[in-house]
Amino acid sequence: MHIHFNSSPPSDLRLHARVINQGAALTGLDAALIEGAAASRFTGRAGQVFEGFATVDGAVRRIAVAGAGEPGGAERRLDLERAGAALTAKFLVSTEAAMVLDLGQAGLGADDAAAVLLGLRLRGWRHDAYRTKLAADKRPSLETVHVINAPTGTEAAWQREAALAKGVEFTRGLVTEPANIIYPASFVAACEAAFSGTGAEITVLGEAEMEALGMGALLGVGKGSERESKLLAIRWNGGAAGDKPTVFVGKGVTFDTGGISLKPPPGMEDMKWDMGGAGAVAGAMLALVSRKAKANVIGVMGLVENMPDGKAQRPGDVVTTMSGQTVEVLNTDAEGRLVLCDALHWAQQQYDAARIVDLATLTGAMIIALGNEHGGMFANDDTLAEQLSAAGKASGDKLWRMPLGPNYDKLIDSPIADIKNVGPREAGSITAAQFIQRFIKDGTPWAHLDIAGMVWSNKPGHTWEKGATGYGVRLLDQFVRDVVEG
Repeated sequence: MHIHFNSSPPSDLRLHARVINQGAALTGLDAALIEGAAASRFTGRAGQVFEGFATVDGAVRRIAVAGAGEPGGAERRLDLERAGAALTAKFLVSTEAAMVLDLGQAGLGADDAAAVLLGLRLRGWRHDAYRTKLAADKRPSLETVHVINAPTGTEAAWQREAALAKGVEFTRGLVTEPANIIYPASFVAACEAAFSGTGAEITVLGEAEMEALGMGALLGVGKGSERESKLLAIRWNGGAAGDKPTVFVGKGVTFDTGGISLKPPPGMEDMKWDMGGAGAVAGAMLALVSRKAKANVIGVMGLVENMPDGKAQRPGDVVTTMSGQTVEVLNTDAEGRLVLCDALHWAQQQYDAARIVDLATLTGAMIIALGNEHGGMFANDDTLAEQLSAAGKASGDKLWRMPLGPNYDKLIDSPIADIKNVGPREAGSITAAQFIQRFIKDGTPWAHLDIAGMVWSNKPGHTWEKGATGYGVRLLDQFVRDVVEG
């Protein structure tokens, strides 16, 4: 979606839209349109859209009005995004190629106006690369939005939000691509291309380097695959030279069959998005780098493919992690924590982190507990947990804190190794988090985000089409804005 700022719109465009607050009077419109809006019970609530046709200066115009909700609403920013997104959802495949958007009707500030545009752009992202017979009425037509009457400062505010949109779109693309397109090496290549010339530093470890470092847990997951496992780190030094970096770590299982503990075939195709944590970290880093965030941030991604094969690790095998701790692998489908433990240890050894946040589509139990409304959060630091919760609320990538404790930790003690990779059926998400916590150094603020229910949606949301949501990018970007940049 191309967004342009104009002092006056091109004269030949038919589609004109505006954003108004809930309960505000419609003014400056044809009387029939005003009456039609009232008859349609249009009140301006967030995401509500009314459209009609009118003759203006001798030409037929398609007029749309989107509701922005109450000006003092608790979720004002998200309501404004819904207004923009609703316009895109309405007209994306409408045959209209361009829209004139009037932002002068709702008393918006620059950040408010940019929120409308963010929602508008995010809702327009689609992945049609493999559709060869898409019906004409299903093809996106809306490509350009001409913004008029934007508040002073909107263009600058939009540049920041456009960088965020770029990161979300990058994540959605990674998560959407099938596993024959995105696998560890191609994930790395996609990031190398995206970050080329940005000033970010990229480090890539192959299997030989990881074996020399003793990453037996991560490498064990990829043993059954013909695809080489990778460890990818992206570093952005945008803050003060002496500031410790914030480190984000993502699980990147580019396809998860379950390994020898094979998953049931129905629904296995969804496991292309088991790299959603790494995808979110990559997209968040792209957003931060693109807007030149004044922060020192590092994204680390453990990238593997979990396949069944004669070389694959077996249930009952014992592996030695980079930390030296040994793990009894009771279930090869509990592989994400094996990837994360080595990636986290490497990150802590490599960087003196101010704080660490890991993201992973880790457990089905998280979906049972929270559905598709919240990501689960586990943390060893109350301040970090509160900061992440606040960032989730502000960004719309909501989190719900879950417990940790020594009694849960006992459930993953192994009779023959230091730790086993699964506990009993109960508290499955908690014991997974307890496993990861064993690899966090004392004194390091850490949070684990289990986002299994959030990276993919089987129905459209306010700012996404059915499919990849880009969850996590906005959360991490907001966290950096609030906490690191301050």
